[in-house]
Amino acid sequence: MKVDVIIPTFWPTERFLELIGMLEAQTAAVNRIIVMNTEEEGFRRLTDPQVFLKEHKRVVLTHLPQKEFDHGATRDAGVRKSDADVFVCMTQDALPADPYLIERLIGALSQSGDIAAAYARQLPEADCNVIEQYTRQFNYPDHSRIKGRGDIPELGIKTFFCSNVCAAYRRDVFERLGGFVSHTIFNEDMIYAAGAVEAGYRIAYAADARVIHSHNYTARQQFARNFDLGVSHAQYPEIFESVPPEGEGMKLVKKTAKYLLKNHPLLLWKLFVNSAAKLAGYRLGKKYKKLPLQIIKRCSSQKGYWKNEGF
Repeated sequence: MKVDVIIPTFWPTERFLELIGMLEAQTAAVNRIIVMNTEEEGFRRLTDPQVFLKEHKRVVLTHLPQKEFDHGATRDAGVRKSDADVFVCMTQDALPADPYLIERLIGALSQSGDIAAAYARQLPEADCNVIEQYTRQFNYPDHSRIKGRGDIPELGIKTFFCSNVCAAYRRDVFERLGGFVSHTIFNEDMIYAAGAVEAGYRIAYAADARVIHSHNYTARQQFARNFDLGVSHAQYPEIFESVPPEGEGMKLVKKTAKYLLKNHPLLLWKLFVNSAAKLAGYRLGKKYKKLPLQIIKRCSSQKGYWKNEGF
């Protein structure tokens, strides 16, 4: 089975070079690593592109200006550069936890002909704060699961959960379903997964396929990310209105609070501040159409997205 990896980059760091090396050392060989880089100057600050391509023969490098970047369309363009049976979407800051990542993602996809995508477990970084560590365990448990339409009453919005931090897709199904949406602030992975589930396919969570990836976001950053999440949900009401995320979010807050009360009670204040920022950001993002553009830009983490919006 031919497998390509697609990675959008923006001012990549040494960690990106480490990622490339680890992908080249996987037990299941990667055919090509398709890098869709935004802003050539940022890439040149890291390494000489010609030297880089000579050292990494499997890499295909494409540069694009920042005004052309889009979470869905840029990845879709990367897919069109691939002729592989399976492609894996990754981000530049996610590192395989071991050499078996690709092999295990392929294994998860191959369990059944109706599995459209399989996403990896995300493990916290060594410097990850306590609350984010618990959140990672909540969202990425140590047991695998395959999710389909019949799981919606139990799982709600988590039925559609899939993350392009590291996710593998069957090419034939991807083309049949029309690929990623061409213009979205983010959330292209869940929007695709929701469409796949609606079409009768299933999504696999592969807990044994692991990447190291986490962030220690401030309350302000949490607000901005959840503002963008609210925007995404407002733009696709046909997907998200029937499975509102607030219930799942409240479940996470309650479980985290119980854990902190027992183990780290002094961190409860931080949980409540961050949770309030998330909720406020999400609800404001849902109403973005009523806000002036300048306010939207101040609230959003994706400033470039709004340059192409018709306000």
